[in-house]
Amino acid sequence: MKQEKTTATIKRFGAVIAMSALPVLASAGNNFNSLSLLTQSQFSTLAENLSAATSYKALAPAESLGAIGFDLGLSLSGTEINDEIFDLASQGGWDLSTLPVPRLHVQKGLPLNVDVGAFYTGVPNSDIKIWGGELKYAFVPGGIATPAVALRLGYSKMEGVDEIDLSNKSIELTISKGFAMLTPYAGVGRIYSEVEAVDATTLKTEKPELNRVYVGLNINLGVNLVLEADKTGDYSTYSAKVGIRF
Repeated sequence: MKQEKTTATIKRFGAVIAMSALPVLASAGNNFNSLSLLTQSQFSTLAENLSAATSYKALAPAESLGAIGFDLGLSLSGTEINDEIFDLASQGGWDLSTLPVPRLHVQKGLPLNVDVGAFYTGVPNSDIKIWGGELKYAFVPGGIATPAVALRLGYSKMEGVDEIDLSNKSIELTISKGFAMLTPYAGVGRIYSEVEAVDATTLKTEKPELNRVYVGLNINLGVNLVLEADKTGDYSTYSAKVGIRF
């Protein structure tokens, strides 16, 4: 009975996340038509901010899913933004202090403690699309008394914004330890991005290299819930994911 009530609570929590996101997403901008107004330093800040928001976020523990394992979920991440620079770059089109990014995640376990994964998003009421993928190897598989430790390689790309060409590569080391239905995890990584102002000839391409640290908690009670907080460069992101994992 207690587990059924907890599962129902998680479902309601997921519904609240989805519904509360809609008005925020509806107000998101979708263009950067004033990039030429930025100095190179301001464009560098914008590039780092966008890289932090769009880089690959697995929202999953280090342990392998196993050869028949599968993880499918919907997530919402909110990354703090430098609203002054966003407004300048888009002629006031970004009336937000947080950039919301919803994602559809899928991860599949393979033999030898290897997992592959991917995500996709099309931000509502905008042309922004982001997709990415990952390859993870749990070189320490973990056990009853030992944590799992994994190396993850990630890639993501933002499309649909004519004024900016942006892609991210990442490498992470992550650790997790399960306790019944709870699996806390943490990780550190490095993001390597390339951000080009397509039509602003006065701006050089920026190649931010950002450190990333994160902590999260996976809760699996039939419905799988993940809560995560990360810091990429100077920018914080908070994420929640609801789905199934087995």
